[in-house]
Amino acid sequence: MLDTLTFLLEKLFLLAHIKLSSLLPPQGRERGDATLTRRCDRDETPPQPAGAPQKFQRGDLLEVPRTLFTHFGIFLGDDRVAHLIPDILPVLTTDSRQIQQMVTNTRLLLGVLSKRASIRVDSVEDFAYGAGILPNAMDGAVRRSPLSAEEVAVRAERLVGSVSYSLLWNNCEHFVTYCRYGTAQSLQTEKFCEWLKSLIRDKRNVLLTALLGLLSMVYLGISSSTVLPTLLIPFTLWMAS
Repeated sequence: MLDTLTFLLEKLFLLAHIKLSSLLPPQGRERGDATLTRRCDRDETPPQPAGAPQKFQRGDLLEVPRTLFTHFGIFLGDDRVAHLIPDILPVLTTDSRQIQQMVTNTRLLLGVLSKRASIRVDSVEDFAYGAGILPNAMDGAVRRSPLSAEEVAVRAERLVGSVSYSLLWNNCEHFVTYCRYGTAQSLQTEKFCEWLKSLIRDKRNVLLTALLGLLSMVYLGISSSTVLPTLLIPFTLWMAS
């Protein structure tokens, strides 16, 4: 049951992983735990174009805002970026030449579904994929101070290779925060969890799911596949709200 819920949450996160920062109100309170937490507003410096002259230093955290999500990597120097990306190909072949080719959308999607990824080293241009790059923007959004630049880069280099993948618990943001700050954490995941909690706490969703369940029973007929969700989903939301 727990595995099923985790799977559903991850698929929901894939859909909700669309610029959640623009959908959620700003968080006005800080958390007092000892782990990686926000301390102030993010650095909103305009992204550097991918083709512009590089001003990155070894150990910099590079952030690439894209249409559906934000991608992260660690600059290693000499036009090299280490980043974690979902990829099915390392599971299917050991041919390093094929694996090192740019990850296509098909490879990426199958990697997400199979929960497999690789931490790989690409050029800055391939990493950015035409988007602008924000260096070290996360430094202003977390409490922990960055590790030394060399330690950050060495951590990233040591992790290069095939890894397991999870949209919620082990994505590219977990990789870079571990390398740069010493603790793996994803602010995007935190925002999603906050959004999910607010969704569950809204009692109007109980009525909405009950109504949708009744409509499904009207159009699809009364059966276990329609009655059980109609009863269990509103009940679960009601108890959790």
